[in-house]
Amino acid sequence: MADELPLARRDLIAARLAEGQSVASVQLAAEFGVSEDAIRRDLRALAAEGRCRRVYGGALPLPLSPMSARLGEGLDAKQALATVAATLVRRSELIFLDAGSTHVALVEALPEDFGLTVATNSVDVAAAALRRQDLDLLVIGGAVDPAIGGAVDAVAVDGLSRLSIDIGFVGVCGVSADGVGALHFPDATFKRALMARSRRTAALVTTDKFGARGPYGVAPVGAFTHFVVEDDAPEPLVAALMAAGAEVLAAGDPS
Repeated sequence: MADELPLARRDLIAARLAEGQSVASVQLAAEFGVSEDAIRRDLRALAAEGRCRRVYGGALPLPLSPMSARLGEGLDAKQALATVAATLVRRSELIFLDAGSTHVALVEALPEDFGLTVATNSVDVAAAALRRQDLDLLVIGGAVDPAIGGAVDAVAVDGLSRLSIDIGFVGVCGVSADGVGALHFPDATFKRALMARSRRTAALVTTDKFGARGPYGVAPVGAFTHFVVEDDAPEPLVAALMAAGAEVLAAGDPS
């Protein structure tokens, strides 16, 4: 039994890191009633397994895989979400597509000849929009973060301030009843600025993102006008979105 307790504690810490949370040794020691040395041993073991990055005083979750790697993952689910999300777009609108692999699929699903202008901070979204002859493309600048796949720095935020957006599609790293989160502070700051410049805001959420918590808050769920979810999204969390005032649209089973 004594050998099982450290493993159970380690699994709980690993679960938090997998959700994008950073952890502090002193706080974990107090929570679990053990010494900081015991927590440091846990974190060393998790780092050796490639499950976190050790830093002074604790550990950080591993960074996102590069956008280039995520583009080919879960294509059927992303296309199903994109097909439903495209119905939210109206003629002659300026829409903003935040960096995210699902938004690359959304570009392809946008209705044809609607006179749309697509604005984005994402290299991959911009490339997809450029292949569409019927879309006007506006790219805001800044330093591109390879993990995020777009610009989220102060230059990008300043570019947002010059736009009046009809609907902003916000990339999300995690959604819970408490709100929407991001894994990186600059990304969270950018998303908040995007929401402030958008008349309507929508998030496309794959089921694996429900219940995940990013360490940096973006907004409460009630700040979004729409969520597009998979048909197997957890019902309690979908109910929480609706109770907060958001409209929830379910994509059909891609199979």
